[in-house]
Amino acid sequence: MIEKYSLDSCDSVSVFYIIVSVYLANMSDLAKEHFVATVIEDHEAACWGCGLHLLLPSYSPIFKCGWCGAITTQNEGKRENKFLWWRLVRDRCFVCVLLGFMLFVICGGVWAVYPVVFSISYFCGIFHLSITLILSIVTISMFSLAAFRCPGTPPIIQWGSYPVVGKGYLENYTFCHYCSKPKSPRTHHCRSCGMCILDMDHHCPFIGNCVGAANHQYFIAFLISAVFSTIYVSIMSSFAVWCIWPPLPTRSLVYLSGTHSYLAWRILKELIFASLSSALLLSSRGLVLVYLFFSSVSVEIGLTVLLLQQLCYIYKGKTYLSHLNSQGGDEVGEKDCKNLLRFFGCPYSVSRYLPNVWNSPKRHNK
Repeated sequence: MIEKYSLDSCDSVSVFYIIVSVYLANMSDLAKEHFVATVIEDHEAACWGCGLHLLLPSYSPIFKCGWCGAITTQNEGKRENKFLWWRLVRDRCFVCVLLGFMLFVICGGVWAVYPVVFSISYFCGIFHLSITLILSIVTISMFSLAAFRCPGTPPIIQWGSYPVVGKGYLENYTFCHYCSKPKSPRTHHCRSCGMCILDMDHHCPFIGNCVGAANHQYFIAFLISAVFSTIYVSIMSSFAVWCIWPPLPTRSLVYLSGTHSYLAWRILKELIFASLSSALLLSSRGLVLVYLFFSSVSVEIGLTVLLLQQLCYIYKGKTYLSHLNSQGGDEVGEKDCKNLLRFFGCPYSVSRYLPNVWNSPKRHNK
């Protein structure tokens, strides 16, 4: 009887341990299920555009509102423009240097060329002065408008309240944490100017200003007038240098002998040494003309490359920044010659005579 009782006690203890182990396993499974449920719990975030609270399936640093279309970047506070005063001083120095160079080219060119031109005829002198005056006024005027005109600010719109902001009212708008206001898709914040620029192309330190929707035409007009001015300066300075250059003290070519390649090298070397030796006899007017020729040619090459690049972007219906943003993506601009006419404000009666190959949107979307 005693052995049977001890066996029954052992069976009851085993059953008890089995029940306890099953209970603990079930509790651990419930705890795991509860943990998984908290991970997939919706996250609440507020839209800066309309102020609505959105439930996101998971945490996302950037999301787009389904009502107003604004794009919100979470955990991004207000930023400060550091060294803004230094950038402003730097740009003003560039503007002063460029204005001084243009005035030097104008005044120095007139002073150095007018004796040669007026020695030909009085009519040639008056014609040269007229062309110089027109190019100077147009170039300086376009430079001043591009440098001191506001490049364009985004329009003021209402935001932050659901009853005011309608559906799709802020489509693809972002929030500028420097200016603390909405920013349209084609608006960029310039840290050098300290403001948001509408349809920004780039920040040009030589004009000390951004190139945007309001002054882009003046910037292109300045490039065109500057290219024509440098071409005219290079032509007139080279002609004047040719007229006043001292005779070259070269030896007679009869004494040069040898193969054709060797003879050509000797002639070239003689001409170089003769030019350098005769350059020492040039007057101050001649030295100014030589400097104007080389400086105008170098500036002309750089401005021509920049002008062709700008016209290429306008032809594609883009800006420089939008071209950079579209690289590596599928976005392709509409190429059309009418983009150039719309950019310069030509009427539709002129553009309708062009071949209608592409239909492109308006240049500036405000």
